[in-house]
Amino acid sequence: MEESFEVALTVNGTHRAARVPARRLLSDLLRHDLGLTGTHVGCEHGVCGCCTVLLDGEPVRSCLMLAVTASGHEITTVEGLADEDGTPSPVQRAFRECHGLQCGFCTPGFLCTVTALLRETPRPTEDQVLEGISGNLCRCTGYQNIVKSVHRAADILAEES
Repeated sequence: MEESFEVALTVNGTHRAARVPARRLLSDLLRHDLGLTGTHVGCEHGVCGCCTVLLDGEPVRSCLMLAVTASGHEITTVEGLADEDGTPSPVQRAFRECHGLQCGFCTPGFLCTVTALLRETPRPTEDQVLEGISGNLCRCTGYQNIVKSVHRAADILAEES
C-alpha cells in the first residue's frame, strides 16, 4: 500500500487540505480531490501548458508537480482569477472580448500564464507577449487573437489602475 500524506495549501484564497498518495500530481489533487476541474490536463509532460496554475503567483505546470511539494503554498487556478463576486478578471474579459479562445481546452493555462506575465510586465511588447505565451499550445486559434487578448488585457489593466 502506498504511503499517503496530508497536503495543506491555500487554493484560490481558501485553506484546503487533503490526504493524498505520495505520487499524486498537483493537477490530480486540484481536479479529483478538490473538484477544481478548470485546470485541464493535456499532454501530461509539461509541454502544452493546459495545466498551468499559479504557485505563489508564478506559473507552474501542475502535471509535473507532486501535490506534496505544493503543501504550504498558495495556488491560484482559473477558478480563482475572477473577483470574489464572480466578475471576470481583466485577462478573462480580454480573452472573451478579443475571441482569444475557440474550443477552450488550453484557455485556463493561457489565462494563468498571461495573468502572471502582465503582473511582471504590465505593458509587454509584441516580442514579450510571444515569448510569454510560448510555453502554451493552442491547436485552434492560430494565436493572433490570443496575442490581441494579451494586449487588450494590458490596456484594461492600465485603464483600471
